[in-house]
Amino acid sequence: LPHISLIMIPRKKEFKLIRIYMYICDLYDQELQYYCQRYSNNSNPAFTDQEIMTIYLFAGYCQKYFQIKDIHQFASEYLSSWFPLLPSYQTFNLRLNRLSEVFKVLSQKLITTFIPEDCLLDISQVDSYPIMTCCGRNRVGKVAPEITSKGFCSTKNQYYYGMKLHALTFRQEGKIPFPESLILTPAEDNDLTVFKQAWGDTISDRKIFADKIYSDFEYFNDNKKQMQNIEMYTPVKAVKGMPEQDKQRNKAYNDIFSCAVSKVRQPIESFFNWLNDKTNIQRAHRTRSTSGLLIHTMGKIAIAFIYLIF
Repeated sequence: LPHISLIMIPRKKEFKLIRIYMYICDLYDQELQYYCQRYSNNSNPAFTDQEIMTIYLFAGYCQKYFQIKDIHQFASEYLSSWFPLLPSYQTFNLRLNRLSEVFKVLSQKLITTFIPEDCLLDISQVDSYPIMTCCGRNRVGKVAPEITSKGFCSTKNQYYYGMKLHALTFRQEGKIPFPESLILTPAEDNDLTVFKQAWGDTISDRKIFADKIYSDFEYFNDNKKQMQNIEMYTPVKAVKGMPEQDKQRNKAYNDIFSCAVSKVRQPIESFFNWLNDKTNIQRAHRTRSTSGLLIHTMGKIAIAFIYLIF
């Protein structure tokens, strides 16, 4: 039982804290421990990895604290009775950054374990979302250069340094889609190329709705449709050099088809908006290292899906 504290969290949040801690402990014993093995004399620290992960997830889920300093301050003020061995901010930050691979596995586990029953497994949407470490045409990104690069966000009409979060999702009628797979790449990577490399040979019997950038008639209609029964639907992309007369002749059909595809594809944008609203994942301006950026992304994905299972 926790010690008596002058500053306490509400009873309802205490139950959530306990549930998160128990879930993390069970998953840690089953799988997560193998991704943070220690081979030093301090292989069994008094303040455990399970406690660090619980504090991070709980502070993001219940308090919407996403900066490590804010999370540590909240824990020291309100969770000291639950975590009496909480280390200093510097140690907490260092220990948390070492768990980036663990949060990656946790995020994958949350996605694959809790697929809703009403997902349409034969209809998918695919798109990408920018994770920005800095913005501006003339800005040079210095954080995590090995996993970031310069890209362009057409939605915001701006250049940025950072990463892209690629999502392949299952459609849910009347709801935001549920991700089947999430992938992080440098911002410069082409969305269609990422799709071909990551999912092109692993999925089958699927209708996929996407943006114009995924349009590749030869790849999907000649190869994937026959071999894997994959059909890619995108808004009609203008053909360079097409006579104006032909454009006008097909305009009505193309507009109706493009509108129908966009209507089915639009929920994946709602998924990204929901993810950013819950975690502020897009703004990674305060990250200062590769591990910190990975915690920013994978940790926030885990926080978002904690909303769904708890």
